[in-house]
Amino acid sequence: MYRKYWDEKVKAYAKASVLGTDLKKYAVAEAYLQAEAEVKALKAKGLVATGKPVLAPKVDSVDTKRKVPLGSLTDCTDVSRWTLVKKSNGQEVSLPQDRLTKYVTKVVAEKWYGSWVIVRVTPENQTC
Repeated sequence: MYRKYWDEKVKAYAKASVLGTDLKKYAVAEAYLQAEAEVKALKAKGLVATGKPVLAPKVDSVDTKRKVPLGSLTDCTDVSRWTLVKKSNGQEVSLPQDRLTKYVTKVVAEKWYGSWVIVRVTPENQTC
């Protein structure tokens, strides 16, 4: 489900819109609102993303005894092959040289109505 969340996020970034994606199927609450805000910011700047990130998620814990089952993941997210370009002409946008392109991401998922959904995605300022 985490990879499906990213598949849909990549689709949204590729066209600077969540419309026509299944992002709402895999992301809720803070995770959905964050992704939607990021996509709106891209659109406002006339940008889209090409390529896709490389993921390496690992399950940290799962608690199915709770009323709402809870899981946590840690991912090593590599965005070095996910490039921002100007939508109008496909020209690559230069980004700061010192930005992290491979970083730790903490993820919280919950089981809602029988399906796991991503609730929170927190990129850490830490390389992996």
